[in-house]
Amino acid sequence: MTTTADPAQSDQLIRGYKFNWVDTFLTVVRVVALFVLAWGLIGALGLGLAGEGLGWSAIQDLIVAGVAQGSMYGLLALGYSMVYGILGFINFAHGEVFMSGAMVGFFVANAFFDSGLWESNFILAILIVTGVAIATSTLTAVIIERVAYRPLRNAPRLIPLITSIGISFFIQYAYFGLFGPAVRTYPPMPEWLSDDVSILGFDIQGTKLLVIVIGLVSMVGLWLFVERTKVGRAMRAVAEDKEIAALMGIDVDRTIVVTFAVGGAMAGIAAILWAMLFRGVWFLVGFLPGIKAFTAAVLGGIGNIVGAMLGGLTLGLFEALGPNIVLRGLAYRIPYGLGLALALAGLAVMAWAAINRRYTITAL
Repeated sequence: MTTTADPAQSDQLIRGYKFNWVDTFLTVVRVVALFVLAWGLIGALGLGLAGEGLGWSAIQDLIVAGVAQGSMYGLLALGYSMVYGILGFINFAHGEVFMSGAMVGFFVANAFFDSGLWESNFILAILIVTGVAIATSTLTAVIIERVAYRPLRNAPRLIPLITSIGISFFIQYAYFGLFGPAVRTYPPMPEWLSDDVSILGFDIQGTKLLVIVIGLVSMVGLWLFVERTKVGRAMRAVAEDKEIAALMGIDVDRTIVVTFAVGGAMAGIAAILWAMLFRGVWFLVGFLPGIKAFTAAVLGGIGNIVGAMLGGLTLGLFEALGPNIVLRGLAYRIPYGLGLALALAGLAVMAWAAINRRYTITAL
């Protein structure tokens, strides 16, 4: 148990301060990160006041792009959080579940484009493509659970984790062997989806608006499914305690399969959102979005469904706004007085962290 004592009253219990390279390094990294962030934000504000920064219209576009990408990350992050909540390990093959839906969806979309249905009846075509992507990702997730993870149900957590990495590579290069390394491009979206729609003062491109709406509706639908249905209650019970849930009559194996299936369905929807935003897919398309979605899941609290959604949206906004505002703001020459104040504030934080470690004792 860790507590904090008054040095004057507990001199005999205080552990002498010991220099720790890891703690010191992490403290320095935090301080430097905060310094850079403060500099970038202040610099962006200074450039804006000088008329050299981004205009409000450009910032609006970045916010919309960030929310659109964040919606996709949030749907992917849900798969990581749900599996972790049930089984207690990270399914690193989830990015390939996403890739499977995107790749198979491309061939269906391309067939519709060749037949003319993509242009003549886009709504029907995209609904069918989405259904195929969801079915593909769901089936892939269920097969992964049945073949790779169920035999390791009682194994130490490190073994399923390593297995998930192996499954990830296996699926990647299975698609590489089947379809080659070429980047395949989804058919272009209809022209009417390129028109801007004005909402609350934001001019949003139709494609991005559709992505945002689909993403948010899917997230809300999943939350209602988990919170309000019998299957959702079973999932939460298994996540809480598998043994007690089994004693209460819940089929644990079936609930775990449903969890993988639902996570796969969310990945299939995310695959179509990716296709709408970026169009290009290839056998490694799931790697980077998967890593970002895992980051979003951790950011929102791994195992927390609402947190995964918010983490995805937050990461998308950071990704859109950070390089264009914070990094651009670093070019601004902060006045020496303000720079000195930031540096002193950083040193104060480091000193506070050192003092806090010095007077932290372990109860005997």
